[in-house]
Amino acid sequence: MKSIELMMHLFQRFCWLDERLQAQLHDHGWPDVSRAQSMVMINIVSGITRPSDIARRLGISRQAIHTTVAQMIDKGIVTLVPDPNDARHKQLRLTPFGERMRADAQGIMGGLTDHIAGTIGEDRFETLLETLAMDWGDGPQPNGSDGNLERAA
Repeated sequence: MKSIELMMHLFQRFCWLDERLQAQLHDHGWPDVSRAQSMVMINIVSGITRPSDIARRLGISRQAIHTTVAQMIDKGIVTLVPDPNDARHKQLRLTPFGERMRADAQGIMGGLTDHIAGTIGEDRFETLLETLAMDWGDGPQPNGSDGNLERAA
Protein backbone atom coordinates (compact mmCIF):
# COMPACT_ATOMS: atom_id res chain seq x y z
CA MET A 1 0.00 0.00 0.00
CA LYS A 2 1.26 3.43 -0.89
CA SER A 3 0.21 4.85 2.47
CA ILE A 4 2.46 2.41 4.33
CA GLU A 5 5.31 3.04 1.89
CA LEU A 6 5.01 6.81 2.35
CA MET A 7 5.06 6.62 6.13
CA MET A 8 7.84 4.03 6.17
CA HIS A 9 10.10 5.91 3.73
CA LEU A 10 9.61 9.30 5.39
CA PHE A 11 10.36 7.82 8.81
CA GLN A 12 13.37 5.82 7.58
CA ARG A 13 14.91 8.87 5.92
CA PHE A 14 14.29 10.98 9.01
CA CYS A 15 16.00 8.31 11.15
CA TRP A 16 18.89 8.06 8.65
CA LEU A 17 19.44 11.81 8.88
CA ASP A 18 19.11 12.00 12.66
CA GLU A 19 21.40 9.00 13.25
CA ARG A 20 24.14 10.47 11.06
CA LEU A 21 23.79 13.87 12.68
CA GLN A 22 24.00 12.34 16.16
CA ALA A 23 27.00 10.17 15.24
CA GLN A 24 28.92 13.13 13.85
CA LEU A 25 28.06 15.30 16.86
CA HIS A 26 29.36 12.49 19.07
CA ASP A 27 32.56 12.32 16.98
CA HIS A 28 32.98 16.08 17.49
CA GLY A 29 32.89 15.53 21.26
CA TRP A 30 29.35 16.70 21.99
CA PRO A 31 27.24 14.83 24.55
CA ASP A 32 24.90 12.22 23.17
CA VAL A 33 21.32 13.40 22.84
CA SER A 34 18.22 11.29 22.38
CA ARG A 35 15.92 11.69 19.40
CA ALA A 36 13.44 13.46 21.69
CA GLN A 37 16.14 15.91 22.81
CA SER A 38 17.10 16.49 19.19
CA MET A 39 13.47 17.25 18.36
CA VAL A 40 13.27 19.72 21.25
CA MET A 41 16.33 21.52 19.89
CA ILE A 42 14.80 21.68 16.40
CA ASN A 43 11.66 23.24 17.87
CA ILE A 44 13.62 25.81 19.88
CA VAL A 45 15.62 26.82 16.82
CA SER A 46 12.33 27.07 14.90
CA GLY A 47 10.97 29.51 17.49
CA ILE A 48 8.76 27.10 19.47
CA THR A 49 10.05 27.60 23.01
CA ARG A 50 7.29 26.74 25.47
CA PRO A 51 7.62 23.14 26.68
CA SER A 52 3.84 22.66 26.45
CA ASP A 53 3.82 23.81 22.81
CA ILE A 54 6.74 21.51 21.98
CA ALA A 55 4.97 18.59 23.67
CA ARG A 56 1.83 19.28 21.62
CA ARG A 57 3.83 19.47 18.35
CA LEU A 58 5.66 16.22 19.13
CA GLY A 59 2.53 14.46 20.33
CA ILE A 60 3.96 13.64 23.75
CA SER A 61 2.75 14.30 27.28
CA ARG A 62 3.79 17.28 29.37
CA GLN A 63 5.41 14.84 31.78
CA ALA A 64 7.53 13.40 28.95
CA ILE A 65 8.61 16.85 27.76
CA HIS A 66 9.55 17.90 31.30
CA THR A 67 11.66 14.75 31.70
CA THR A 68 13.38 15.45 28.38
CA VAL A 69 13.95 19.11 29.25
CA ALA A 70 15.36 18.18 32.67
CA GLN A 71 17.88 15.89 30.96
CA MET A 72 18.86 18.68 28.59
CA ILE A 73 19.26 21.13 31.48
CA ASP A 74 21.50 18.59 33.25
CA LYS A 75 23.65 18.40 30.10
CA GLY A 76 23.90 22.19 29.97
CA ILE A 77 22.18 22.44 26.57
CA VAL A 78 19.09 24.46 27.53
CA THR A 79 17.76 26.60 30.32
CA LEU A 80 14.25 27.65 31.34
CA VAL A 81 13.55 31.37 31.48
CA PRO A 82 10.38 33.34 32.25
CA ASP A 83 8.13 33.96 29.26
CA PRO A 84 8.14 37.75 28.77
CA ASN A 85 4.61 37.58 27.31
CA ASP A 86 3.03 35.44 30.02
CA ALA A 87 4.42 35.15 33.55
CA ARG A 88 2.56 31.84 34.03
CA HIS A 89 4.82 30.13 31.48
CA LYS A 90 8.50 29.39 30.95
CA GLN A 91 10.43 29.32 27.71
CA LEU A 92 13.37 27.18 26.69
CA ARG A 93 16.56 28.86 25.57
CA LEU A 94 19.75 27.31 24.32
CA THR A 95 22.66 27.98 26.65
CA PRO A 96 25.95 29.25 25.15
CA PHE A 97 27.02 25.57 25.19
CA GLY A 98 23.79 24.62 23.42
CA GLU A 99 24.30 27.41 20.85
CA ARG A 100 27.78 26.09 20.03
CA MET A 101 26.35 22.60 19.70
CA ARG A 102 23.58 23.92 17.43
CA ALA A 103 26.12 25.74 15.25
CA ASP A 104 28.17 22.57 14.88
CA ALA A 105 24.99 20.59 14.11
CA GLN A 106 24.08 23.14 11.45
CA GLY A 107 27.47 22.66 9.80
CA ILE A 108 27.08 18.88 9.95
CA MET A 109 23.62 19.16 8.42
CA GLY A 110 25.12 21.19 5.58
CA GLY A 111 27.50 18.32 4.85
CA LEU A 112 24.70 15.75 5.05
CA THR A 113 22.56 17.88 2.75
CA ASP A 114 25.41 18.07 0.23
CA HIS A 115 25.82 14.29 0.50
CA ILE A 116 22.12 13.66 -0.19
CA ALA A 117 22.08 16.09 -3.13
CA GLY A 118 25.20 14.46 -4.54
CA THR A 119 23.74 10.98 -4.12
CA ILE A 120 20.28 11.54 -5.59
CA GLY A 121 21.21 14.42 -7.91
CA GLU A 122 20.73 18.14 -7.48
CA ASP A 123 17.51 18.25 -9.56
CA ARG A 124 15.87 15.46 -7.54
CA PHE A 125 17.03 17.06 -4.32
CA GLU A 126 15.45 20.40 -5.28
CA THR A 127 12.24 18.60 -6.26
CA LEU A 128 12.27 16.75 -2.92
CA LEU A 129 12.60 20.01 -0.98
CA GLU A 130 9.87 21.68 -3.01
CA THR A 131 7.55 18.70 -2.55
CA LEU A 132 8.08 18.48 1.20
CA ALA A 133 7.58 22.25 1.54
CA MET A 134 4.24 22.20 -0.29
CA ASP A 135 1.04 22.76 1.65
CA TRP A 136 -0.61 19.35 1.94
CA GLY A 137 -3.85 20.89 3.21
CA ASP A 138 -5.61 20.16 6.47
CA GLY A 139 -6.19 16.52 5.62
CA PRO A 140 -9.29 14.47 6.34
CA GLN A 141 -11.40 15.60 9.27
CA PRO A 142 -12.24 13.33 12.22
CA ASN A 143 -15.31 11.11 11.84
CA GLY A 144 -15.14 11.46 8.05
CA SER A 145 -16.94 14.83 8.17
CA ASP A 146 -15.40 15.77 4.82
CA GLY A 147 -16.27 12.42 3.30
CA ASN A 148 -12.65 11.61 2.43
CA LEU A 149 -11.35 9.90 5.52
CA GLU A 150 -10.20 6.39 4.78
CA ARG A 151 -9.82 4.01 7.66
CA ALA A 152 -6.77 1.78 7.84
CA ALA A 153 -7.58 -1.91 7.63
